[in-house]
Amino acid sequence: MLGAVSIILGATGLGLIPVPTPAGHVTIMQVPAILGGVLEGPVVGLLIGLIFGIFSFIRATNPIFADPLIAILPRLFIGVFAYYGFALVRKRTNMSIGLIFSGVLGTAVNTGFVLSLAVWRGYLPAAAAWTVAAVHGIPEAVVAAVIVSILGKILFTYKK
Repeated sequence: MLGAVSIILGATGLGLIPVPTPAGHVTIMQVPAILGGVLEGPVVGLLIGLIFGIFSFIRATNPIFADPLIAILPRLFIGVFAYYGFALVRKRTNMSIGLIFSGVLGTAVNTGFVLSLAVWRGYLPAAAAWTVAAVHGIPEAVVAAVIVSILGKILFTYKK
């Protein structure tokens, strides 16, 4: 189901919102990968992240995302980190905090890995990457935390 949501977000462009900044897009496509990891484990999260990465590569309007290393590789880790972050935090607190944390962590992994690779591969200077992280990463993390928290509770209830 979440793989299908990711395909719809990628195919329609609804998950990659174009903006005139160095990042090129503000995204919510990490949310299905985060939820997939949290609900079904790291392998499912990785596969949904792969769908996200493939769409980032196919729909690239920015040279950064025309590089498959940057478009695909970081997305593989979103659901994996979200799964382990959720498991760790939920064990120590509760489901709500775990879901919020996994939303922020999955988004931070996406933003951090993409921007780190973009700097390493010479597409962006470090100062620009920090700006993109602040301008796009923080709002994306907040939005992901809210969506993952709400949908995660609903989907966990449905799963039972």
